[in-house]
Amino acid sequence: MHYLYLAVIAAVVLGVIVGFAAPGFAKGLAPLGTGFVNLIKMMISPIIFCTIVLGIGSVAKAAKVGKVGLLAIGYFLAMSTIALVIGLVVGNLLHPGSGLHLNPADAAKAHQQATGGEGSTDFLLGIIPESLLSAFTEGSVLQTLLVALLAGFALQKLGPAGKPVLRGIEHIQKLVFRILSMIMWAAPVGAFGAIAAVVGATGWSALRSLLVVMLGFYITCVLFVFVVLGAILWFGARISVFSLMRYLAREFLLIVSTSSSESALPRLIAKMQHLGVSRSVAGITVPTGYSFNLDGTAIYLTMATLFIASAQGSPLSIGEQISLLVFMVIASKGAAGVSGAGIATLAGGLQSHRPDLVGGVGFILGIDRFMSEARAVTNFAGNAVATVLIGNWTKEFDRERAHLVLSGQEPFNETMVDDESTPEPAPEREKVPA
Repeated sequence: MHYLYLAVIAAVVLGVIVGFAAPGFAKGLAPLGTGFVNLIKMMISPIIFCTIVLGIGSVAKAAKVGKVGLLAIGYFLAMSTIALVIGLVVGNLLHPGSGLHLNPADAAKAHQQATGGEGSTDFLLGIIPESLLSAFTEGSVLQTLLVALLAGFALQKLGPAGKPVLRGIEHIQKLVFRILSMIMWAAPVGAFGAIAAVVGATGWSALRSLLVVMLGFYITCVLFVFVVLGAILWFGARISVFSLMRYLAREFLLIVSTSSSESALPRLIAKMQHLGVSRSVAGITVPTGYSFNLDGTAIYLTMATLFIASAQGSPLSIGEQISLLVFMVIASKGAAGVSGAGIATLAGGLQSHRPDLVGGVGFILGIDRFMSEARAVTNFAGNAVATVLIGNWTKEFDRERAHLVLSGQEPFNETMVDDESTPEPAPEREKVPA
C-alpha cells in the first residue's frame, strides 16, 4: 500500500499545481473526485451491514467470558466517548474550513430538498425498509443499520446454530473489504480531481484550511495519547506511556508503512503476553479492541465532519454534531484496521444525516491518506494501553516483569512471532497486586 500512499501524495501535489496554473481547466476536473466519492458510497451499505452484524457477535462472544470481556467493552465505550468529546472541542475551537464556502448555494438547495417537509414521524418511518434487501438497493444507510442490528441480535438468539451464518458474513466482509481496497487504488485520480477543482476555485485559502485541519488532528492525537492515555495508564497501572510506546516502536513503524493497525494485531498480542499480561486477557482484549476501541477514528471523524460542514457554509449545530458522530462511531465498529474504511464511514454518516455534505468527502480525500496513519497509530496505542490496564485491574498482569521488559533487561524475541503464530507466554511470576 505504500505505492498507493506515494501516488496520492504525487496526485495532491499535481492537483495543487494544476489548480494554480490553470484554474478554469482545474474546475472542470471536479467529476473525477465526484466519481471516486460515488464509488465509496457504493460500498457503504455492505460495509456497515457486515461490520455491525459481526460487531454484535463480538460483544456476545466477549460478554460470555465474564469479567474481562465486560470490563474491556465498558472501557472501550468510555474512551471512545472521551475521544469524541475531545475532537468536538478541538474542532469547534479551530473552525476548520471556515471561509471557504464551497458551493454554498448548491449545498443549501440540496439540504432543503433532502429535509423539506419531513417531520420526525416521516423520518422514523423512513428508517423501515420495504424489504430486507431494499435497504441495500435504495442507498439508505439508516435502513441498512436497522437491518444489520436486527440480523445481529437474531444471530445471537440462534446461538451455535448461527455460527455458520456468522462465518459466511465474515467471508462476505473479506470480499467487501477486498473490493474497497481495489477502489482505493483510484484514490490518486479522485484526489487529483478534487484538489485541483477546489484550489482552482478558492486558491490559497483551500490549502490553508486543509493544513489547519490536518495539523489540528495530529496535535489532538498526540495530546490524547500522551496526556489522556498517559495519565490513565500511570494512575491505573503505574506504567509510563513513553516506555510502552518505545517498546512498541516496531509495530508503529509497521502501521505507518501500511496505514492499517490490522497488520500489527498478531504482534501486539505477542508483545502484551511478553510484557506480563496473561494469555487470556490479551487474547480477549486486543481483538475486541480492534473493533470497539476507536479513539483515533473518533477524533478523525469529528474533525473531518466539522471541516466539511464549515467548508460548504453549512455548519452543524451541537445536537447535529453529537447524533451524527455517535452514528459514525457505531457504524465504524469492526473496520478500524482496514485502510480506506475511515473515508467510507465518513461518507456513510454524512449520507444518512446530511446528504448535502457528502460531496465534501472528495475534498477531505486529498489529506485522508496523511491522516490515516495518525488515526491507526492512535487506535493501536489505545488498544495497548487498554490491555495493560485491564490486565492490571483483573490481577492478570505481572508488573515486575513489565518493568524488566520495558527497561530492556528482557527483550522481546523477534523470531517468536509471525503472521500465523504467537509466542508462548512468559514464565509465571508472582502477580503484583494493583
